[in-house]
Amino acid sequence: MGLQHAQRASLALILNYVALALAISAVTTSYWCEGTRKVVKPFCTGPVTVQQSYCIRFNSSNINDTRLVQYIYETGEEKFLMRKFHAGIWFSCEQTVDLIGFNCREFLEIAPDHERGVLWLCIVAESLYISLLFTGGTLMVIEMCPCFNMMNRLKLNAFAALCTALSGLFGMVAHMMFTTSFQLAVSMGPEDWRPKTWDYSWSYFLAWGSFVTCMGSAVTALNRYTKTIIKFKFKWQTIEKKLCIKQKILELDVPEDLWYITSFPGQADQHTVLSMNGIESFCINSTLLDNEGREYC
Repeated sequence: MGLQHAQRASLALILNYVALALAISAVTTSYWCEGTRKVVKPFCTGPVTVQQSYCIRFNSSNINDTRLVQYIYETGEEKFLMRKFHAGIWFSCEQTVDLIGFNCREFLEIAPDHERGVLWLCIVAESLYISLLFTGGTLMVIEMCPCFNMMNRLKLNAFAALCTALSGLFGMVAHMMFTTSFQLAVSMGPEDWRPKTWDYSWSYFLAWGSFVTCMGSAVTALNRYTKTIIKFKFKWQTIEKKLCIKQKILELDVPEDLWYITSFPGQADQHTVLSMNGIESFCINSTLLDNEGREYC
């Protein structure tokens, strides 16, 4: 039993740390959503040394003459360009004109003005999620210290399970709020940002994986607490029951030779077994009536 208890404690702690690592990785990255934007190709500038497919070429050596543009239907090229982008809680990054690097800007600037409160609530909820998750893991580590007695460990275990469960709820709310704010930005955001196609990316799945492992840690910690409480309650009831039987034997002035028989009723005659069962039944009834204020035997 002690080994199983230690294994459950280690499992809850490992799940907590995994959830914390996934949460930090998800929040600090900007790959919650990614997709493409359809933009018009710009004019090519500078000397053309290689073929440039991301801009419209001139049909003249004079690059300042914008009237002499080679028409799209003459070259068979597309007039529009598909730029990749990825966005997170903090930043949204889009490919540059030459499709080599990325230009980033804050996601708060992209979200609609009247809907930025949702994004702020998402940020606050994510901060509470990570803070409570870290607090729960710290309590789990302190609980494993051998300097505490069993009652103090139970209290620490209860607080750790509570903090971990609350952090999971905050995390779920935060992830749903970001989904809402991003969808609002897609439909009502600035024209120079609205994507043509988009989907959830790996940071988003890391966030929900963190939520799943967080709730697994909370359930494991709570399971340890309830099993320990039930075990103590059962042992305490067994001890009270034995003390009650012994007290009734003393009151009935049963010889000490029969005390051993009470532990092994199968070796006694039927009359003795019935009498001992009657004493046991009386003690159980007295235990039930003790909640009403009667003196316990």
